[in-house]
Amino acid sequence: MAMLVDPPNGVGNQGKHYYSMWQTLFEIDTKYVPIKPIGRGAYGIVCSSINRETNEKVAIKKIHNVFDNRVDALRTLRELKLLRHIRHENVIALKDIMMPAHRRTFRDVYLVYELMDTDLHQIIKSSQALSNDHCQYFLFQLLRGLKYIHSANILHRDLKPGNLLVNANCELKICDFGLARTSSGKGQFMTEYVVTRWYRAPELLLCCDNYDTSIDVWSVGCIFAELLGRKPIFPGTECLNQLKLIVNILGTMSDADIGFIDNPKARKYIKSLPYTPGVPLGNLYPMANPLAIDLLQKMLVFDPSKRISVTEALEHPYMSPLYDPSANPPAEVPIDLDIDENLGEDLIREMIWKEMLYYHPEASANT
Repeated sequence: MAMLVDPPNGVGNQGKHYYSMWQTLFEIDTKYVPIKPIGRGAYGIVCSSINRETNEKVAIKKIHNVFDNRVDALRTLRELKLLRHIRHENVIALKDIMMPAHRRTFRDVYLVYELMDTDLHQIIKSSQALSNDHCQYFLFQLLRGLKYIHSANILHRDLKPGNLLVNANCELKICDFGLARTSSGKGQFMTEYVVTRWYRAPELLLCCDNYDTSIDVWSVGCIFAELLGRKPIFPGTECLNQLKLIVNILGTMSDADIGFIDNPKARKYIKSLPYTPGVPLGNLYPMANPLAIDLLQKMLVFDPSKRISVTEALEHPYMSPLYDPSANPPAEVPIDLDIDENLGEDLIREMIWKEMLYYHPEASANT
């Protein structure tokens, strides 16, 4: 349970109240009443709360000392910019960003999201039986949300079961857009670290300079396989081991399959691996629907140019009971997430402040 505490040093802040959760002070708007802490990640603590004005349950994420690390601050700014524009039932909604008292010195950021019951990682880990209908419905919603994101010219770049939030009625929503980028073909961001290793596409593991929306499709394939088998398909211990696990299952690559690798050392490494015929995915998942295996095979393709696209995956026969092409409008406008990586702390703080004002137009009159 959240514990109401006195403000630090007796300093009150109008319109705020103070709670302690997991030894962390939450200084939040009085309209929100915390219920309990529900998660702790690299980027902060999340608690469930009630909005007293609407009676709606929400999740509040506190990002502590956001400017201590510029990479974290840029991640936060990107997520705010993106979620302000995105409106889709399979993408988490950012409902509010709390206004801090001091524009030029605030350290913490409080984000208010719609509240979900759990995530796909917890479901896969649980003992709950997952039917073909479950797998089909989760995959359909993931592809549907991803099609919308890609239509806005955005790569998610960090899809994994823990970033897919789920409700008791099996509704799924994609979250955590801190690594998302504009799909502009070239740019500094194309070579930096992305995606948790187990879900990382071969072209990223092989340090290819150019990649596109197909990296997200590979991650979806890994998640789909994990739904079918209840364990990760490629649980690599480091980068080269990850590639070895992929080749062991998909089989040795022909020269045609590795033509996309623009790094000579990487190509040499792939060619040096001992021959393996691979393992048929149907043998790995003998209980799976044959159409599910067929779709999975088309996602887990080594060469990104031969990998199925999100739209093609939605049009695959496995998805036909659920997919209605007319019910999936694209995003209204492409979103530009190209932010100067070298921005200083003061500028990033100012840009985050401006994002907050979109949720608090009344505050802009006072700034």
